[in-house]
Amino acid sequence: MISGSCDQSDAGRGDFQELDQLEAVKPFSKFSVRAKDIKDIPNCVVQVLDWAVSGRPGGCYLDLPTDVLHQTLTESEAEELLASAIDGADRKLIGTEIARSEIERAAELLKKAERPLIVFGKGAAYARAETELKKLVERTGIPFLPTPMGKGLLPDTHELAASAARSLAIGKCDVALVVGARLNWLLHFGEPPKWSKDVKFILVDVSKDEIELRKPHVGVVGDAKRALELLNVQIKDDPFCFARNHPWVEGISKKAKDNVSRMEAQLAKDVVPFNFLTPMRIIRDAISGMGSPAPIVVSEGANTMDVGRSVLVQSEPRTRLDAGTWGTMGVGLGYCIAAAVAEPDRLVVAVEGDSGFGFSAMEVEVEALSHHSFSHCFWFLCATLVFTFASYQMCLSLCLYEMTYLTGVIQYCLESLFRSLIRVIRFMCLITL
Repeated sequence: MISGSCDQSDAGRGDFQELDQLEAVKPFSKFSVRAKDIKDIPNCVVQVLDWAVSGRPGGCYLDLPTDVLHQTLTESEAEELLASAIDGADRKLIGTEIARSEIERAAELLKKAERPLIVFGKGAAYARAETELKKLVERTGIPFLPTPMGKGLLPDTHELAASAARSLAIGKCDVALVVGARLNWLLHFGEPPKWSKDVKFILVDVSKDEIELRKPHVGVVGDAKRALELLNVQIKDDPFCFARNHPWVEGISKKAKDNVSRMEAQLAKDVVPFNFLTPMRIIRDAISGMGSPAPIVVSEGANTMDVGRSVLVQSEPRTRLDAGTWGTMGVGLGYCIAAAVAEPDRLVVAVEGDSGFGFSAMEVEVEALSHHSFSHCFWFLCATLVFTFASYQMCLSLCLYEMTYLTGVIQYCLESLFRSLIRVIRFMCLITL
């Protein structure tokens, strides 16, 4: 973030809307700095960029006082300052030199394990570590469990996927290799009763602070992709592999298949009034028929997001965005716009709960009015709104479920309203083209 502030000569004197912004943002930013002179700006920009992308990515703040913004430089001075700032940039990325001894310990621990598990999250997705993960899983035969935004690095349909047997996998594993995922509330802090009290963790994280906080049995500080490359080399030199009929692997596979079969039986039922599964099945079937490249699915809400994690299958990396670690509502449609800009050749589909949509519904106007900038957004706009209003209908129907004597009439009214809304949406799309 870059922001202006009052003249430095007026600081502390009660200038108009004065606030010590540098101090205000420090608790919430990874790094913050103020340029005290125009000649400081190039170095400050390089600093905030380095801090933002080094180690674990994080937000940074650059403060530009009004008097600095009014200063001037010649073109030649500016070019010289920019060149100097770039040449002298300190780019000591955290964890670029991975300790080989920790890689060796990690490989040895996995080899000795009786019930190993590989867990990976969005950190591995950011690092684009899917190829290395695939090699590791298929070379060792170890079951894997993605966190929500790690889904798709390996297909959810992979025979070693443990998502549908999550409780068994984390409850019984004796060694867990956790790559690019934190042992926070999403993973039950790595503690009993969800995890075994005797489980040994191997953590691969770009942040040394995370390793020091969790105190794993083995801690590897560095880029997830590079760490997995080294681990694959180490295991190739001293190979091991769990056969598909190994009791641990077979048990995970059987449990996962049983759970998927039970869920599919529920999904196959057409329930009216809607429960959460019926519309989610319709959405899943529509998405799965779109082929490659796979659509980017933005999933936001409470129950909508939770059910979507199980029902909406991911097959390609970085094709799922949800409310993340903090469970923030209101990010969904903004994610849609960003995803369409980043991946213009992919369809982007938002599956929104009522509260999630309510927090960011105004972004629909941005999507519609920005069609010149988002040439491929327009088709996902229809999908976004269809699924959104389907979720509204679903939630309203659930609220009325017990009112059996009115359900038929109200359901008819809701369906009529839904059809009317879709007609309005299509009309809006046409007039903005």
